[in-house]
Amino acid sequence: MLKLLKIEWLKLRHYRTFWVLGILYLVSVFAAGYIGYRIEQETVAKSAELKMIAGTAFTFPDVWQSVSWLSTLLVFMPALLIITFVTNEFVYKTHRQNIIDGWSRMQFISVKIVLVILLSVLATIAVLITAFIIGMLGDRMFSWEDSHYILYFFIQSLSYNGVALLFAILLKRTGLALGLFLAYAYFLENLIGNLLDWKLEARPGAYLPLNSTDKLIPFPFIKNVTKQMKILEGPDYTTLLILAAVYLGLYFYFTIRKFRTEDL
Repeated sequence: MLKLLKIEWLKLRHYRTFWVLGILYLVSVFAAGYIGYRIEQETVAKSAELKMIAGTAFTFPDVWQSVSWLSTLLVFMPALLIITFVTNEFVYKTHRQNIIDGWSRMQFISVKIVLVILLSVLATIAVLITAFIIGMLGDRMFSWEDSHYILYFFIQSLSYNGVALLFAILLKRTGLALGLFLAYAYFLENLIGNLLDWKLEARPGAYLPLNSTDKLIPFPFIKNVTKQMKILEGPDYTTLLILAAVYLGLYFYFTIRKFRTEDL
């Protein structure tokens, strides 16, 4: 596997889109966290009333949830990189060349899955470092409390990247895969979920593939109000985590099955 990953790195090293999206993502994650921190310092921190409503979102331990939630707004960026990279394998027929050079189909698709996991890990490390830096700017002692939201971010990132890989393998065309992925992730699934919630009392919309991971990190900036007024019921995290694992297994299963059974 290490040899295969080295070959993948040789492909990515000279891939301009990888560097552009990667650097843009890192800058955006830190910028989102820092902008949120500055807004809090200029508004919430100077008002006792606002502080009572919003709490202190960018100091420990709340900073772990706040930065993780802000970073979920950017989770599509690594997914776009995966789609463009994988679909280019089909556009330029490099997947055929790899098979001709002796790779098995399973090796080819397995290294793509490992790449998805590694990109999710790197994205999570960026969020972890950003949350640590922003938290240290505050006036509270460092704390690991609530840092589990970083793990939840990893699960969400892996979920989006897994769906992106599946779309890339199914559609093989960059523009089509990008368009349908964004439409599904940010419009269609929410529409389906809202319709299900409207028609069914059980409100199953939260348990759709991407929605289930989105619910792992709730909106953090009015936490005091939601606690006091009980506006939001806490999600069943055990159910959400089990669903996330099942969905991930399905993404990778159908990705492998599609590539192993199709004509090259």
